Amino acid sequence: MGYPSRDEAWALLTEYTQSESLRKHALAVEAAMRAYARRFQEDEEAWGVVGLLHDFDYERHPTREEHPLKGAEILRAKGFPEEMIRTILSHASYTGVPRDSRMAQTLFAVDELSGFVTAVALVRPSKRVADVKPKSVKKKMKDKAFARAVDRDEIREGAAQLGIDFDEHVAFVVAAMAEVASELGLAGEEASAGGATS
Repeated sequence: MGYPSRDEAWALLTEYTQSESLRKHALAVEAAMRAYARRFQEDEEAWGVVGLLHDFDYERHPTREEHPLKGAEILRAKGFPEEMIRTILSHASYTGVPRDSRMAQTLFAVDELSGFVTAVALVRPSKRVADVKPKSVKKKMKDKAFARAVDRDEIREGAAQLGIDFDEHVAFVVAAMAEVASELGLAGEEASAGGATS
C-alpha cells in the first residue's frame, strides 16, 4: 500500500485524537510539511500526510515508552509505507531512528517550532500567526517559563539539520501556518469574531 490519502489520514487522526489542540498541532505541522515539500520539489501529499499523522497516537499513548512506537505498530498493521513509519519514528529523538531523509529532517525541524509559534501567536494582542516575527520567537525562546514543554535545543537543531538560517526557517513556518490560520484558530481576533470587513 502507498501513502494514505489526506482524507484517510484525517480520519485516522480524528479516530485517535479528540483534543482540539492536538488536532490543530497536526494541521500546523501538515501545513509546514506541505510548504517545505513545495520548496524542495518533493511529494506534497505524502509530506502532508506524514505531518498530519506524526502525533496521531500521542493522546492514547503519551509516554516515551509508547509514543510514537505504538503509532508505528498501528500504521504497519494498516500496511502504510515503511518510509512514512520511519520518518514518524525519527521525529522523537529517543527512538534512535536516524533522520536520514529530507522528509525526516523536515518533520523534526517543523514539529517543535510549529508548537512554539502557536504559543507565541496566542500571547500576541492580535492572536494572528501572521504577526509572529523571528525576533519575537527568539526572544520568547530565552524565556524559560514560556511554553516550557517545548525543547529549544530541538528547535535550533532542526533548522541546523535542514541547513537553513534560523530566522528564515521561522519565517517560512510562520508563513505556512498563516495559510491555514483559520483552521488553527490563529487568524486573529477580527476573524474569530466573524466580522468580515469589506
